[in-house]
Amino acid sequence: MHSMKRYIPFGVVVVILTILFGTAYGIGQQILRLSANDPQIQLAHEVATQLDQGARAEDVVGAYKVNLAQSLASFVVVYDKSGNPVAGTGYLDGTRPKIPVGVLKAADNHGDNRVTWQPKDGVRIASVSVSAKNYYVLAGRSLREVESREQKIFQIALSGWVASLLITIMAFIAREQYKSHLL
Repeated sequence: MHSMKRYIPFGVVVVILTILFGTAYGIGQQILRLSANDPQIQLAHEVATQLDQGARAEDVVGAYKVNLAQSLASFVVVYDKSGNPVAGTGYLDGTRPKIPVGVLKAADNHGDNRVTWQPKDGVRIASVSVSAKNYYVLAGRSLREVESREQKIFQIALSGWVASLLITIMAFIAREQYKSHLL
């Protein structure tokens, strides 16, 4: 029983370190992921406003083409109220991508809808959809760089956690050796 008591402080320190480093990683990851929506929020709302003012979808989005599978550029796709693409700069495999209509309709009640969308294996998009009078507007961009940064933050947090655990182990061993010399 006495030997069990000496491991309790070590266990508490391990739990505290795990919580601290896990929280630090979680904060960094959420900052990166949530800020990945910023350009799309602005783009989707601006396009929706222009459409509501009577602009034609083709005129608002222009002729610029973004390949979702390769580009890091922001893109926009305008959908009719049934969820069919009618104009846009985003293309996947040569066509404007379809998104589940429920993702678009969710913007009806909330002003906008922000989701991570994976239209194809290896293609992950930070997307924001907005409801306009006669359309839905979806703006998005690749998460490739954001996810690469998230992985780097994870590696830093993991390295710090492991280093802290090793130092803690060495400190507890040194303490036990010091106590044994006193006896």
